[in-house]
Amino acid sequence: MKLLVRHQTIYRYAATAGRVAMRLKLMPVDTPAQTVHDWRVSINDDPLPGFYPNSYGEREAIWVRHDRLDHAVIVAEGLVETRETHGVVGHIRSAVPPAYFLRDTKLTRASPEIVAMASAQPDSGGPLARLHALSAAVIDAVTYRAGVTHADTSAAQAFALGAGVCQDHAQIFIAAARSLGIPARYVSGYLLAAGDDVLHETHGWAEAYLPDLGWIGFDPSNRVCVTERYLRVASGLDADEAAPIRGSVTVAGDISIDADVRIAEAQDGVEERQLQRQQQQTTPLIDK
Repeated sequence: MKLLVRHQTIYRYAATAGRVAMRLKLMPVDTPAQTVHDWRVSINDDPLPGFYPNSYGEREAIWVRHDRLDHAVIVAEGLVETRETHGVVGHIRSAVPPAYFLRDTKLTRASPEIVAMASAQPDSGGPLARLHALSAAVIDAVTYRAGVTHADTSAAQAFALGAGVCQDHAQIFIAAARSLGIPARYVSGYLLAAGDDVLHETHGWAEAYLPDLGWIGFDPSNRVCVTERYLRVASGLDADEAAPIRGSVTVAGDISIDADVRIAEAQDGVEERQLQRQQQQTTPLIDK
């Protein structure tokens, strides 16, 4: 499946910013499950080069501006071919050993209740079957409900609340898997939703590591292992580390953020026209 993506994020500063620094994880890389045919990132219409490999085998860039700035429009767009691997991402080249992803963070520390849920999953079918059961148990315990959690909500808090979104489900799964001694990490990327469902935001899911298979993607929110409809961009110990954009701003006044994702399946021979049409439909007007 060939996926066309345009991910646009607009930062508006009520008072002119004197310094802006951003870390961007917006550049997907080739894996056994995907091949990047074309991808570019721009800020305020200027191409952003300088995406360098990090220790996870992914790519990121730092963008810094010291002059006065009242807005920043960040656009990541391109064409990626994905393959159905039944969730198996495999052994991605990385300088970080899988055991590193047994580390807890503030967002992924398992509560006694999460540990109990993980321990209750049957292990008679082997570790892969147990991970599938764990993924199902997460969504059974935590209903998908938008607006009840936020970016700083931990796995333990969301599990106690019994409701949350994809970030919460993934972090609960990660906390539970680690409590079983299975390395797990958070992944950010894009999902081409099925049917009439339309997502205009990035998506988050989890990967767990088994020595014989490598990394395997689980999306508890949708009760599936990742498929060819998923486009992987970045990973980390938790959602904060895997976030596409993180930064700091020296500014007095409010900052507003408006993000939009457009994703579609490309048709052979018309990819460029489709991408151009997406750009024309979604490029905003910025008041200067």
